[in-house]
Amino acid sequence: MNELELIAQADERARRYLAGVEERPAFPSADAVRALATFDEPLPAVGHDAGTTLALLDEIGSPATVASNGPRYFGFVIGASLPVAAAADRLALSWDQCASSAVNSPAAAAIESTAARWLLEILDLPRGSGVGFGTSATACGLACLAAAQRTLLRRLGWDFDQDGLAGSPELRVVVSELAHVTVLKALRLLGFGMRRVVRAPVDARGRIDPLRLPPLDGRTILCLQAGEVNTGEFDPFEPLVDAARAAGAWVHVDGAFGLWARTSPQHAALTRGIEQADSWTTDGHKWLNTPYDGALSICRDADALAAAMNADAVYSTAARDAQKNLTLEFSRRARGVAIWAALRTLGRDGVAGMVGRHCDQARRLADGLRDAGFEVLNQVPLNQVLVRCDDDAMTHRVRASAIASGEIWFGPTVWQGRPAFRLSVSSWRTRDEHIDRAIAVLAEARRDAAG
Repeated sequence: MNELELIAQADERARRYLAGVEERPAFPSADAVRALATFDEPLPAVGHDAGTTLALLDEIGSPATVASNGPRYFGFVIGASLPVAAAADRLALSWDQCASSAVNSPAAAAIESTAARWLLEILDLPRGSGVGFGTSATACGLACLAAAQRTLLRRLGWDFDQDGLAGSPELRVVVSELAHVTVLKALRLLGFGMRRVVRAPVDARGRIDPLRLPPLDGRTILCLQAGEVNTGEFDPFEPLVDAARAAGAWVHVDGAFGLWARTSPQHAALTRGIEQADSWTTDGHKWLNTPYDGALSICRDADALAAAMNADAVYSTAARDAQKNLTLEFSRRARGVAIWAALRTLGRDGVAGMVGRHCDQARRLADGLRDAGFEVLNQVPLNQVLVRCDDDAMTHRVRASAIASGEIWFGPTVWQGRPAFRLSVSSWRTRDEHIDRAIAVLAEARRDAAG
């Protein structure tokens, strides 16, 4: 089988998979998961035919996939892949570009440059900011926080690049009590021990309380949230950022999904003041519905990001805004191509419409669950619905029963010390009928759990 025949076969198998994705169980069956043992075979001494390898991948792998690309998956704010974004990604994979700079890929550099400009426009962030296309909010947060660390130390007269951390002036980090684990991981990797990170108290909705904000100064990195993972709430940016700027602190915003609220006229007010921060992270593979993986590091001071991530060598120099000088990776694929394709195809109105529709559907879901006897724990300002049953045992039973049906999938959580579960509405495929079906499945599970 030659290369083009193999690609055609892969495309046909992918076409069949997508054709059935709306009917596929939200989570694979136990039999499908057990069948994955087929992959646990010895390394072959003599290679297999390429066609049989592809068949094995499809016939055993496909049934064991989570249908996060479908309309009935409500876990972890995982968006489905917009058709144009997936198709663009497929074409870019065929190009097989090392998209580190314009020398390695003029096409990737030009497309990602346009995507970066469009992102700053649609998110209404400072034009001229540095934009890196990375793998995840973890990696992109690490890049932004590295720029923050390096910049604050430079202001204190310390050369981080040459002298490292040993003996350096001590920096402080202030985070929300409910800071996302990816922010904490990035801080840990940068040398900020968790016992030395200061936790800012939050209110009942999960937002940092400005009246109880720990002291800030020019040695401080303040990390804020746009979209708390359980409640979908936003820290009050205006007073918090004003306090940080007055103190000379660096403000970083974790906006993995919530930053996209800025694209919706009905929800942009939730982010008022966020544009005054110093750096931001967000994902494409969440609410923009681009394929995994694709995320963004955005830094007001483009030079600060470029200096922190610089990867120039005597054999490979590039412009400041080359992606190898804005991200962790030197060798990288052109993740920005799928983001460019999504933005060009949806346009400003299309992105706003998708975000607004999901928020409406989240409220529809919350209303339906309240009517069915559930306790909705959040005010549903965005696309997150946080739910609890009459008691903790019932909460666990209802979730287990609903997931066992194969109709939907959503994740467990803990809110204010007690079990709960959360449903995230973020797939472009999700229609109102899927929301209504989710309500019915959960209501039936609750009736069964109540006996």
